[in-house]
Amino acid sequence: MNASLRRLSLLFCIFITFACLASAQKNSKKKPAPEASSTSSDGAANTSTSNATKKDEEDPLFKGLTWRLVGPYRGGRALAVTGVVGESDTYYFGSVGGGVWKTTDGGISWTPMSDKEKFSSIGAIAVAQSDPNVVYVGTGEACIRNNILQGNGMFKSTDAGKTWHFIGLEDTRHIGRLAVDPKNPDIVFVAALGHAYGRNADRGVFRSTDGGKTWQKVLYKDDQTGAIDIVFDPSNSSILYAALWQAYRTPYSMVSGGPGSGLYRSVDGGSTWTQIKGNGFPSGVLGRIGVAVSAEPNRVYALIEADKGGLYRSDDGGEHWRVVNEDRRFRQRAWYYTHVFADPKNSDVVYILNTGTYRSIDGGRTFTQLSTPHGDNHGLWIDPTNPKRLINSNDGGADISTDGGLHWTSQDNQPTAQFYHVIVDNQFPYHIYGSQQDNTSVGIASATNHFGIDRTDWNPVGGGESGWIAPNPRDPNFVYAGSYGGSITEFNKDLGTEREMNPWPINPMGHGDADLKYRFQWTAPIVISPRDPNTIYYGAQLVLKTSDRGYHWTEISPDLTRNDKRTEQSSGGPITQDNTAAEYYATVFTIAESPVQAGTIWAGSDDGLVHVTTDGGKSWSNVTPKDLPDPGNGSILHYSRISLIEAGHFGAGTAYVSVDRHESDDWAPYAFKTSDFGKSWKRVNGDLPAGATVRALREDPKREGLLYAATEIGVYVS
Repeated sequence: MNASLRRLSLLFCIFITFACLASAQKNSKKKPAPEASSTSSDGAANTSTSNATKKDEEDPLFKGLTWRLVGPYRGGRALAVTGVVGESDTYYFGSVGGGVWKTTDGGISWTPMSDKEKFSSIGAIAVAQSDPNVVYVGTGEACIRNNILQGNGMFKSTDAGKTWHFIGLEDTRHIGRLAVDPKNPDIVFVAALGHAYGRNADRGVFRSTDGGKTWQKVLYKDDQTGAIDIVFDPSNSSILYAALWQAYRTPYSMVSGGPGSGLYRSVDGGSTWTQIKGNGFPSGVLGRIGVAVSAEPNRVYALIEADKGGLYRSDDGGEHWRVVNEDRRFRQRAWYYTHVFADPKNSDVVYILNTGTYRSIDGGRTFTQLSTPHGDNHGLWIDPTNPKRLINSNDGGADISTDGGLHWTSQDNQPTAQFYHVIVDNQFPYHIYGSQQDNTSVGIASATNHFGIDRTDWNPVGGGESGWIAPNPRDPNFVYAGSYGGSITEFNKDLGTEREMNPWPINPMGHGDADLKYRFQWTAPIVISPRDPNTIYYGAQLVLKTSDRGYHWTEISPDLTRNDKRTEQSSGGPITQDNTAAEYYATVFTIAESPVQAGTIWAGSDDGLVHVTTDGGKSWSNVTPKDLPDPGNGSILHYSRISLIEAGHFGAGTAYVSVDRHESDDWAPYAFKTSDFGKSWKRVNGDLPAGATVRALREDPKREGLLYAATEIGVYVS
């Protein structure tokens, strides 16, 4: 296998978040549900047709091609969990990229329940307590990271997950919580956050009283404020509490909080709502709020992002409040966490989920951390009849406890990992490499001479959770891997060693990127020269090059971004700042060296510029396609991300550019080709459907004209 095949492998350069969509969203056919509807901004029900108009028929030429799961069998990020009352071994979880999973043996094994469906990212899941065959799923995660999938509404199963029906609310996009009346499976509430990167009206609290056939929008603030949490009073289903959250993302920042945020109470089954204010409840700007009602019906817990935030408690049904805990451990990265859950039997027992899982047995005054299998915890279901029975979700998957959190089941039986990029080496059989979100990098065999691909057939290869990986094309014993903050390592498999080779030693986390020496993206490109495996390119706001495996680095370009300082400020606010390098912007996002002509190198930035050099970096030309959408000049700048550049294999001046604008709430496909070193461009996204944001476009290295496109909703070939 030659080096060009290694490059071809990068057509799969999409998150495995998106890989689950690749086969599911393109090839499955939606099952129509009688009278299924979506709801417009004024609450009127309109039959949803957009899903049905998508291409559903597969070209018979490709019937023989199937996707093969390689692994690893290791859990990935999950938010949504639930169990089944009365069935002690039955649980569900929803992965943020891998769909719905079910166990009937207490977590020993998990079965995918939605691989053939048109949804992949799960934000919320709920089983009707009065009828365990009824399962509702809200799609699109609402812990709105910088790298998330949007959803496509609500789905329902009436046969315990065997089949699913679309039931509307398609344009809600991100759903934070579901609440099903414990006595009536047809009454369901949806806390819909709405578009993460833009304004829209289909957000707030929705209610259905007929099992999802029709919906009413019963709580709404404005087109930038959505609902993030909703719960019933377990003793009276006419009483509900809901949290509204004003939040949005831009291509370079995360904003959590504003005048739209607040906590609301309804005493008439959700028909009318009253905002909770005063009497000890914090004033001023509010951010994300989590809410839980305890076994004692008048005791309500609220975890609040605010200047004077913390865990608040009411003992009279929300009339009066007092802060019981201000521990910063429970308030850090509030937009990503702010999860609180009340024990259904003991009003003094309450759980808070953040980087860890914490439990209080004294009404929230003090907490003890539980030893869950993974950090970054988001979801918790407590059996209302047996509080020792729990299922927890976190950035490592889902895990079950039957002894109140003392012991948990394994997450190494859920192949739901999210990978940022994928590449293969030139071994036979070849190995596959990628970096898993909130975990390690992975190098895994594509095949073995024993039964299956097991745990012994994969291992970490350096770097971290978010970076590119570049195996040496001539000696796969050496692997280069990156992570955020400009971290890059050389892994020596034979010796089992990992050598740091960072171009700059200072960790940039904790502040904005305007004044940094190097601006490294969360997932900065690492590319090995097709001519010399000791030559490696690395992207900051400029292109860095080493010719001695990272012992020395040289800048071979000027700043190749717009360097717009408005996009390089501290991220977060107006309450909580959040600078983990995830929002670092104005960076080189993709690099490609021509395999045809020495000295020709392409670079694309996340703020919409394409540059090329034909003399190894001595001089660069801005050759950005003129047809890129205008970024505007408003309060939010909507630059286009140059997601990937593919240097042509048959012409020195040929390159393909993939453009991703989802962070501007534009999900249309954009792809360009040049044959004259960028002097002119033509669109090549052809008949890719609406919503097929192009993440990567690759050219077959042997057959000219054969192209592969990895998109938001599937993999396509031309």
